[in-house]
Amino acid sequence: LPEVPTMAVEKVFVYNNTSIVQDEILAHRLGLIPIKADPRLFEYRNQGDEEGTEIDTLQFQLKIKCSRNPQAAKESSDPNELYFNHKVYSKHMTWVPLGNQTDLFPDADFRPVHDDILIALLRPGQEIDVLMHCVKGIGKDHAKFSPVATASYRLLPDITLLQPVEDEAAEKLQKCFSPGVIEIQNIKGKKVARVANARLDTFSREVFRHEGLKNLVRLARVRNHYIFSVESTGILPPDVLVSEAIKILMGKCQRFLNELDSVPME
Repeated sequence: LPEVPTMAVEKVFVYNNTSIVQDEILAHRLGLIPIKADPRLFEYRNQGDEEGTEIDTLQFQLKIKCSRNPQAAKESSDPNELYFNHKVYSKHMTWVPLGNQTDLFPDADFRPVHDDILIALLRPGQEIDVLMHCVKGIGKDHAKFSPVATASYRLLPDITLLQPVEDEAAEKLQKCFSPGVIEIQNIKGKKVARVANARLDTFSREVFRHEGLKNLVRLARVRNHYIFSVESTGILPPDVLVSEAIKILMGKCQRFLNELDSVPME
């Protein structure tokens, strides 16, 4: 979450902004838009460099102006009919290659992850004309570089039925757990509960509120089975993010071992 790098808008050059959104607010909103670009293709920009190069910077342009729709009905009050370009979306950001990036990335499709991110609202005569520089960074420096929305882990639930649970008790037991955890089978005319998929359980512990059921079930966790949940912002797939994070962790471990080896033993 804080150390896997991504590309994000770092500098915004405002040539014209007559919208009601102030320049600094506009720059902040642009910085939070996730950019679909593999950060492994780029280098970190050197500290103090003002001008970007093709190996460390992606350049985007946002140039849009709102105008009236002459074909709109006179009695209409819907902005979607009255105006052209009154909503500025992330899809209006266009990649402007720097240097020889066209040759370096012939098949690249650098763009925002989502096309429908609303940036600003305009009215006739208002326009936005900005140039953006995207650089490589990590979430430890700024949250806009974080490649994931949420990242968490939990232990695998272990649910054991201590004795057969049948008929009404089985149906009641099923309602105590998340959908899919407990299923009811028909065995010799009786409804019998069984654990179908313990992984779906959220450990609500609802079953312990019922006197007739709490002694029939044992809830535990498998101590060596972790379930990781990684929700990507769309810049990179979750499996790639996890593998990149593991590489960073391995690098930290290796540096630690090297420092241990370099310390003289008394």
